[in-house]
Amino acid sequence: MSTPTTRKPFDDGATSSAAPEREDLTWELFGRAERELSAQIVASGWMPDLIIAIARGGLIPAGAIGYAIGVKAMGAMNVEFYTGVGQTLPEPVVLPPLMDASELPGKRVLVVDDVADSGKTLKMVMELLSHEGLDLGDETVPVDARSAVIYRKPRSVFTPDYCWRETDKWINFPWSVLPVIIPQSLEEQGLEADQEAQDQADATVGA
Repeated sequence: MSTPTTRKPFDDGATSSAAPEREDLTWELFGRAERELSAQIVASGWMPDLIIAIARGGLIPAGAIGYAIGVKAMGAMNVEFYTGVGQTLPEPVVLPPLMDASELPGKRVLVVDDVADSGKTLKMVMELLSHEGLDLGDETVPVDARSAVIYRKPRSVFTPDYCWRETDKWINFPWSVLPVIIPQSLEEQGLEADQEAQDQADATVGA
């Protein structure tokens, strides 16, 4: 068994006691939110050929919307802005690996994120697509890009085309509300024992 790599987990503040005024998005409520957000897109009469998630926060919402509106073509852009609790870079930065769009169809692109907080990340991505288009490997094509988020903060400098709800509270997303799993926390969270049981079950099935 290999020794786990020691790293300092990124803390976005979801599990801290900071900002007590919180908007709680449960898994159940997320299910309703993504259906209602998807309904907005369909009702607008504009249907994307391709959905681009802004990683990490936009990955789960983008996948859910893709299923809800029947779009299989998916991509992701890895953008870093927040570096810690309340700490940001001067401007958002697109990180590698860059999205390979060479096999992706269409010119209507829906960009999805979980929240337009400052709005700078979404603004940068939309301007990038507007000015530079979509890189398809051997050519760059202009695109008709729109954006969708679950939440928008009142202070956001960018207004998405589709938004489920506006709030000025700190948002507890169901996929990030629990602490990051690190080797030291496996035993106290009971995850190590669960994995051993799963390994034994897998071995029994394969026997």
